[in-house]
Amino acid sequence: MDLTELREVAQAEKERQGSIRVHCCTSTGCRAASSMEVFRNLEAAVEEHQCGDRIEVVSVGCMGFCGQGPLVQVEPGEQLYEEVEPDDAGSIISATVGKGTASTTQLDPHHPFFAYQTRVVRQNSGNIDPESIEEYIAVGGYESLYKALYEMTPEAVVAEISNSGLRGRGGGGYPTGLKWATVAKMPGDQKYVICNGDEGDPGAFMDRSVLESDPHLVLEGMAIAGYAVGANHGYIYVRAEYPLAIKRLQKAIQQAKKYGLMGSQVFDSPFDFRVDIRIGAGAFVCGEETALIQSIEGGRGNPVPRPPYPAEKGLYNSPTLINNVETLANIAHIIREGADWYASIGTEDSKGTKVFALTGNIRNNGLIEVPMGITLRQIVEDMGGGVPDGEVKAVQTGGPSGGCIPKQLLDTPVDYKSLREVGSMMGSGGMVVMDQDTSMVEIAHFYMEFCRGETCGKCVPCRTGTVQLYGLLTKLLKGQATEADLEQMKALSYMVKDTSLCGLGQTAPNPVLSTLRYFPEEYTSLLVKPAYLNGKTAEPKPVSV
Repeated sequence: MDLTELREVAQAEKERQGSIRVHCCTSTGCRAASSMEVFRNLEAAVEEHQCGDRIEVVSVGCMGFCGQGPLVQVEPGEQLYEEVEPDDAGSIISATVGKGTASTTQLDPHHPFFAYQTRVVRQNSGNIDPESIEEYIAVGGYESLYKALYEMTPEAVVAEISNSGLRGRGGGGYPTGLKWATVAKMPGDQKYVICNGDEGDPGAFMDRSVLESDPHLVLEGMAIAGYAVGANHGYIYVRAEYPLAIKRLQKAIQQAKKYGLMGSQVFDSPFDFRVDIRIGAGAFVCGEETALIQSIEGGRGNPVPRPPYPAEKGLYNSPTLINNVETLANIAHIIREGADWYASIGTEDSKGTKVFALTGNIRNNGLIEVPMGITLRQIVEDMGGGVPDGEVKAVQTGGPSGGCIPKQLLDTPVDYKSLREVGSMMGSGGMVVMDQDTSMVEIAHFYMEFCRGETCGKCVPCRTGTVQLYGLLTKLLKGQATEADLEQMKALSYMVKDTSLCGLGQTAPNPVLSTLRYFPEEYTSLLVKPAYLNGKTAEPKPVSV
């Protein structure tokens, strides 16, 4: 396969495609709402109308507006149908051929939920069949890999990623180019690239959606990374709860190998790159780099002290580059469009876009991709439409490792620095909206229960600290806690944060600390009232964090 042959495949695919394409989302979320039946009925309707020569029904990935799914879109045009039932399929095709009207409602494609988005990672999602490599090639797929192999040195690729300002989208926000450069300069003939798809935050499904909707984009990013750092072998670590993502990845790897885009002599070059899938058992801690490596090697997924870092001594004691799904899904776009283009999106400190799973007490929920620097208010009120009955009380970002941001801080820009300053973090992209009826103590209790159950148990602060914090929060919710318990809760939170071995323990108290910081009255109102003092009921002391 060379560039000419790749473009011939692209041209042949474009000529094959029907003049009208009916996109039907068949990702996991819409499948739960019978989208596969919708898809089959759409195909049957096309056959019934004998219009298969000009109308093609396409199974596509996530379109984003999951709360209104299943979604069906007719291209070209602006017909976007929401909450489509299987029985609606026939009328959609009838309307498409001009013989009636659709029995389901249409969604405005210029709705603020879409209008505020800047799609880079999700550019192809909802527009191509994720199980067809030809469709991916037809939209420019694998041209970035060819460009890297034949027009750029490995050092130039690393420099391009560094200049783009891309930072890891898995939570830590470490500069991606710096991580690549570290692995690239390590000696040794054997290096690895790992794609971290162990998405474990409650309410988060960004990585699952990218893997289900555009698996070749991630594979291409991995291959470019392998070329840049000198690795010839990659692993995708994805949790077993994502069977559709695994199935589509397996198919994508086989298709890429068939075309000579994976395996030996990629694009007939001296570069070899193979990719294997490792299926995780669903342990949250395996999202941590060193624990993930232990799991791939067949061991128990426990973190190990750093240094040495995986970039120096990782998988099978070899230099290893670990990036998460969204980070790798940015790579092909950066190589194709250039570092300056990517750096022009976002803020000085945080470049590019970020994918969020917008969930909770909000009208419009689903997946969004927004430029860094957009405010929480724009996301929650404009895109999300606010809460259905009432007002926003807080927004939780960063999953169990993040924090709760109160409504008075909704004008906070969404970037790494700003979120950290208000006591939260970007995390992998979970964003949960809470209304005025939400108990913030119960929210802290929920996340601490999660961390207590997911701790690997290796280090004492995390193993016992999360259990003790959970116990204190339970005591508080039962109305049995005293001021001394509240003081102990604060001291324990800082102890766990400062002394735990890995990121899970170090960030586990964040929901407690952030809710104590912004909603102290909710904690003190649950304390046991002290006995009468001099004939008056003593009020609890104000809480300071």
